[in-house]
Amino acid sequence: MAQAADQGTSIEVLLKTLVESLLASSSQTTPLTLSPQQRAERFVNWATSHSSINAPPLSNDAISRESIYTKEDKIL
Repeated sequence: MAQAADQGTSIEVLLKTLVESLLASSSQTTPLTLSPQQRAERFVNWATSHSSINAPPLSNDAISRESIYTKEDKIL
């Protein structure tokens, strides 16, 4: 609000200007225009970025089919 007031403009105009400048400066390629190799590289980079998570692995019971479905989901 202070920045908009300093510039003598409304908050809406300031936000619109900021968003438009961010969109104009965004040079990231969209996933639809990436080659399969580029998509694979991005996926591998994304997956390895999670390697620092120190969560314990799930138990076999936690990932078993029986634990996924409830009684209501099971067909008798």
